[in-house]
Amino acid sequence: MLLGPGDRLARRPWRVAVAGTSGAGKTTLARALATDLGVPHVELDGLYHGPGWVPRPTFRADVEALAAEDAWVTEWQYGDVRDLLTGRADLLVWLDLPRHRVMRQVVRRTVRRRLRREVLWNGNVEPPLRTVLTDPANIVRWAWTSHHRGRERVLALGADRPDLPVVRLPSHAAALAWRRGPLADVVGRPT
Repeated sequence: MLLGPGDRLARRPWRVAVAGTSGAGKTTLARALATDLGVPHVELDGLYHGPGWVPRPTFRADVEALAAEDAWVTEWQYGDVRDLLTGRADLLVWLDLPRHRVMRQVVRRTVRRRLRREVLWNGNVEPPLRTVLTDPANIVRWAWTSHHRGRERVLALGADRPDLPVVRLPSHAAALAWRRGPLADVVGRPT
């Protein structure tokens, strides 16, 4: 069930997955939604990346434990666990930004993190900026090449979970308006 930023929700969500291309602002939106809903936010990148950017061997088990909880907000990423999250989610929020906007955001964020040597998950820092040219998995390149796949995944989800409301937010302004409008309305209602 695809909804727009002005559409009302039928009920209050307790388990929310936030979809979007890398660099679109999933984590920022997920944190804000967790605050709005009064539920925990668990950052999926923190569960996935071990020291040295090596995937943590407990990742799938950690996501299974998260999905089993009664209330959470997290990012809908990592193909091997998406089904665990949408199998339990009450709502999928899709931050569907245009490619040019995502690229501007992901480049700024990557450069800022690298120059400031911001410590990310489990002691990791962004790799040297030159890896944009040398590493196909570099986050900037990944955001560019994977942008179209997000739409395909979300739209395919309708066949697997036709009962799952999906709110498509085409901009950050739409996300804020949705949080202040339809989401605020349903959070105030009894469940």
